Amino acid sequence: MQENTVDMRSQDDVAWMEQALEQARLAAQAGEVPVGALVIRDGEIVGQGHNRNLLDNDPTAHAEIVALRDAAKRLGNHRLGGCIVYATIEPCAMCAGALIHARVARLIYGASDPKAGAAGSILQVLNHPELNHKMEVTAGVLAEKCSEILQDFFRRKRERAARNQVDKLS
Repeated sequence: MQENTVDMRSQDDVAWMEQALEQARLAAQAGEVPVGALVIRDGEIVGQGHNRNLLDNDPTAHAEIVALRDAAKRLGNHRLGGCIVYATIEPCAMCAGALIHARVARLIYGASDPKAGAAGSILQVLNHPELNHKMEVTAGVLAEKCSEILQDFFRRKRERAARNQVDKLS
């Protein structure tokens, strides 16, 4: 019985992460680093977002923050107990702190972030023993797809920069 529950949960995690990836694609289309996030409560999307740093001229407009703000506004509460957050990449320290302050119950993320990850890759902000809020964390859901969208974005960006450099020299 427990195995079926885990399988269903894994299937749900994959389905929600696919939708978070759609948010990441929206970010890429806008020229933003392609990261997407969802906030789910009782099987429904209550918040969603993608990186908007450039669009909003806001260094805090990471996908997770945008999704948390959306959920808090919709639910009329800054505390998001019982909510699950799906993010296409491991949260940074700022986003991890926001997840803690919002009292999120569970985080599921796709790709690990070896440069800024705060769920264990370089920092352990989430579930730090000295902090008062703990959440369940599941890493690696659709990790390959989540990494691929980021790698493609940065590869294209490097190629554009190289072409612009060649054009300047011509």
